[in-house]
Amino acid sequence: MESAPAGESVLYLGVDIGGTKVAFRAETDAECVHESAFAWHPRHSAAQDLRQLADAVDELRARLGASFRAVGVAMPATVEPDGHVRAWPGRPEWTGTDLGAALRPLFPGAALAWADDGDLGALAESRDSGCDDLLYLGVGTGVGGGLVLGGEPCPGPGRGSFEAGHMVVELSGPRCDCGRRGCLQALASGPATLRRAHRLRGSAVTFDDLLTAWGDGRPWAVTALRRTCRALAAAAVGVQELLRPRLVRVGGGFASGIPGFVGLVADHVTELARPGLPPLPVERAALGGLSSLHGAVSLARLIAPRPFPDSAERRDNSRESLSG
Repeated sequence: MESAPAGESVLYLGVDIGGTKVAFRAETDAECVHESAFAWHPRHSAAQDLRQLADAVDELRARLGASFRAVGVAMPATVEPDGHVRAWPGRPEWTGTDLGAALRPLFPGAALAWADDGDLGALAESRDSGCDDLLYLGVGTGVGGGLVLGGEPCPGPGRGSFEAGHMVVELSGPRCDCGRRGCLQALASGPATLRRAHRLRGSAVTFDDLLTAWGDGRPWAVTALRRTCRALAAAAVGVQELLRPRLVRVGGGFASGIPGFVGLVADHVTELARPGLPPLPVERAALGGLSSLHGAVSLARLIAPRPFPDSAERRDNSRESLSG
């Protein structure tokens, strides 16, 4: 979208740092005034990436002509509580980078926080749905997602991420990339589902093969997808027992491409419900690939310092409290 003139408005900025691109979204208290993205240059070093990011932020600030009150950053990397990048398969040269030291100089005077992109996707879906207690599951190349409780991401900025994909849902299940057996990701990701379909069919299965066979009701496709959806339902029910979200939203490229996928997860959640605890409602995610970016803006709003009232407003408030 084109930038709207922000003038002297104070802005909330969301930054979605991905493996191939970076996206920005700036909002005032009332509306979105800018949304854009740029592609990373060919990979060389974290320092070069950060110089490119700094140049893009300077250009954005000049274009908008406004200050940032707060900045929320979505990161796909595994980040330690002290702010150091522990692992990022998409851009491994960032390993060891101190995010705070790298990002704070880009946004002087602004409150700054970062969080896992799945956690922020959950925050965005929570805002969209109007539900402050929401579990989001994203099914694509892996399984990600996040949890929002009381309107805020759980466990929260600086405390790690909600690793839905590494919840163990089947002790004797297939081995995950992390080295354990039975992680949700090893059972329910797109590649895991296609591998299961391959074994059941006896020959290689592409996504299009699975989609067609699912539509035709082929037993091998139905069985493969049912197991995927049951694993997702088991994870959702486990989270429900411990933390009581009130809504589940399911998204991600793989899940979004299979008609009836979300309904099948909902059916399995209902099957797994125990007496006295109503099954969680399950819905299709609404924001698609923009969920992390929208969540980054929501994070900025959460951390923004509240402005002090001016003297006239303080006097009015004082009169109101005295008259009460």
